[in-house]
Amino acid sequence: MPIFEQYNKSFLNGQWTEGKSERVGKIINPYDESEIAAVKLATKGQVKEAFEIAKQAQKEWAKTTADERKAVLKKAADYLKEHKEDVQKTITRETGGTAVKAGVEIGLTIGLLEQAVKYAGELDEIKEISDPIEGKVNHVHRLPLGVISSISPFNFPMNLSMRAIAPALALGNAVVHKPDLQTGLTGGVILAKAFEEAGLPKGVFNMILTDLEEIGNEMLENPIPRLISFTGSTPVGKLIGRIAGENFKRVALELGGNNPFVVLSDADVDRAVDAAIFGKFIHRGQICMIINRLIIHKAVYEEFKQKFVERVKQLPAGDPSDPNTVIGPLMNKNQLNKALQIIEKAKQKGVNIALEGRAEGNVLTPFVFSEVDNSSELAQTELFAPIASLIKAETDEEAIELANDTQYGLSSAIFTTDLEKGEQLALQIDSGMTHINDQTVNDSPVVPFGGNKQSGMGRFGYPWVIEEFTVTKWVSLQTKYRTYPF
Repeated sequence: MPIFEQYNKSFLNGQWTEGKSERVGKIINPYDESEIAAVKLATKGQVKEAFEIAKQAQKEWAKTTADERKAVLKKAADYLKEHKEDVQKTITRETGGTAVKAGVEIGLTIGLLEQAVKYAGELDEIKEISDPIEGKVNHVHRLPLGVISSISPFNFPMNLSMRAIAPALALGNAVVHKPDLQTGLTGGVILAKAFEEAGLPKGVFNMILTDLEEIGNEMLENPIPRLISFTGSTPVGKLIGRIAGENFKRVALELGGNNPFVVLSDADVDRAVDAAIFGKFIHRGQICMIINRLIIHKAVYEEFKQKFVERVKQLPAGDPSDPNTVIGPLMNKNQLNKALQIIEKAKQKGVNIALEGRAEGNVLTPFVFSEVDNSSELAQTELFAPIASLIKAETDEEAIELANDTQYGLSSAIFTTDLEKGEQLALQIDSGMTHINDQTVNDSPVVPFGGNKQSGMGRFGYPWVIEEFTVTKWVSLQTKYRTYPF
């Protein structure tokens, strides 16, 4: 048993703390539906307590030196490296992630910590600005925001949690973090254990294992946090936006996606197929950046379709602990049923099926629909499952128009042999990120990661994340006596 499965408690004020609710939450293996851990849920009162603890702890944490904060971040990264095998086992057991997914997730998480080390000293940099008033010197300081409320989802829980937590801590903030209970170990326990072993002062990072039924909107409405970081669905993001607006809180939101993968008339079809297979089916389609629509120019449509379907047929499905598996289980029965309902609706509407999959337990083998209408419900739905929609474009220009015909704007991709044209067209796609001759699932701690339209607000990645997690302060020093008009 991976070592982290023994920690089935919240982490409050530096202590592993049992929830005070009478309710018990279960963490279930999505592949065989066995119980991994039972968790007594934290109550709304414990969440309030966590914010109070964080508020007090942050005052001292903000006074630490950059070197002190860097040392903690480095030690947390080292802890994850030392326990990489156990971390990967937990990711597979708890999220249903394959060996590839587990390796990608821990690599990204360690990368976030190591990058945060590099900018922990940003608080020490003071910018001086000249002034027309004689004797006035202007200094611009960066200060921590204070306390951050962090909420992460079930799909890439460790990485999407650390994306907010690492910069928040590096920049002198404290954090109250609630992972999705389904992946409470990967999204919460592992991180808390890493920071505990790294010597983070108690109360600076608090992790809550609970659910919405127990705590309601306390993570959003509590008056202490200055910023709410959330990765998840657009409807929930809209709710957070309303509450944050009413309370003048900042938000960092990464929400839904309907990401287009555009294959232009001059594309290398074989390479486009390679990229599309990975970008559609990694983590069985349960990623916000996943390819949702494959938009292919008519000149290469039939060739792409034939080669894509043949490759999809060969993808191994089943037990995610098997290193050869590509298609593991969906997260739970609810996610499976949602996918099956989408498939059934498309069938009823007569959408052409190029490849029909099947459900075995929570494992759904891939479905490929072809000649899909971009305005259809199938094309306009964020699928979050191994379901591919092939859409034919008459021209390259129409392909870009179809790519933009969605309420979302997270990630996108264009395949072309003309890189200059590709970059020009990339600027015409209304999304936060466009990748030329690659697929849509790309992340890095050193790029401006985030979406447009209903895919979110704010940008992660250095240096853009610094603006999100600090407040700018102007201090002026009048070095010569100033005369006033009255």
